[in-house]
Amino acid sequence: MPPLSSVQRAAVASFVSITGASEKSATRYLKNTGYKLNEAVDSYFQSNAGASSTTKDTQLTKLFDDAEEDPKDSLGADSSMAYLTSIGVDLEGASLFLAMELVQAPTIGEITRTGFVNGWKAQPAAEAKIESQKQIFKRLAESLGKDRDLFRRVYRYAFVVGREGDQRALSLDNAILYWELLFKKPGMLWIGDTTGTDWLAEWITFLRENWTRSVSRDMWNQTYEFALKSMADEALSFWSEDGAWPGVIDDFVAWYKRKSSEMDVDA
Repeated sequence: MPPLSSVQRAAVASFVSITGASEKSATRYLKNTGYKLNEAVDSYFQSNAGASSTTKDTQLTKLFDDAEEDPKDSLGADSSMAYLTSIGVDLEGASLFLAMELVQAPTIGEITRTGFVNGWKAQPAAEAKIESQKQIFKRLAESLGKDRDLFRRVYRYAFVVGREGDQRALSLDNAILYWELLFKKPGMLWIGDTTGTDWLAEWITFLRENWTRSVSRDMWNQTYEFALKSMADEALSFWSEDGAWPGVIDDFVAWYKRKSSEMDVDA
C-alpha cells in the first residue's frame, strides 16, 4: 500500500478524533469514501448504530456532571459558558445560537441535563468527549451559513432561547442584537446577491427610526423569509400590497422604496 499523503493523514487524524476508532478503521472508511471526511464519519456511525443507547446516555451524563459546579440537573450561566467555550463556541457570534439549538437550552444562560444528553445523542458522532464534540461543533458551524435548513432551525430557536423570563416576545434591542449575530459569519449574510445591498443595515435603520414595539414570533420568523427573498430579488418585486407579510415589513418596503427614489433624484 502506498504511503498516505499529508491531506490523507490529516483526514485519518480527524476521523480518529471524532469517532475514537483505530487508525486502521479510519483508513478503511476514508478509503471507501474517497477520503471525504464527513461521508466517512457518517458511514462509520451508521455501521455502528447498534451501539448501546444506554451506554451513550451514561457517558454523556457523566460528561454533563463533569461540567457542572453543583449536583443538579442544569448548568448555570458560568458552567454553561465554560462548557460552550471548551467546545469552541464563539459566545459573541451566531454559533452561540447553534449551540443553544443543539442542546435545546431553555435560556441562553442554562443547559439542562436532558437537553444536553438528547441533543448530543441526536448527532451521528455523539461521543462523550470534549475533543470529539469540539470537532462535531466545528463542522456544524462551518455549514451554518450554507445549510439553509440548519440555519432556519437555529434562527427560529434563537427566538425561543432569547426571550427573557416568561415574555412572549423579544424586546426590540435584543431582537436587533440577535439579528446582528445571526446575519453575519458563520451565519447567513443578509446581503443582496446581485448588487450587494446590505439589507440587514437597512432593516435595522428602519426599525430604529420607525418601530417602538417588541418583536413577536411571527415578525421574527417572517423577517427570515423576507431576508431570503430580498437577497435573490433586490428590486423587491416579489412583494405586493395584497401579500401576507406582517405590516412592519410592508412599512419597510415602502420606506426603502421611498428612500431609493429620493437617492435617484439626488443623483
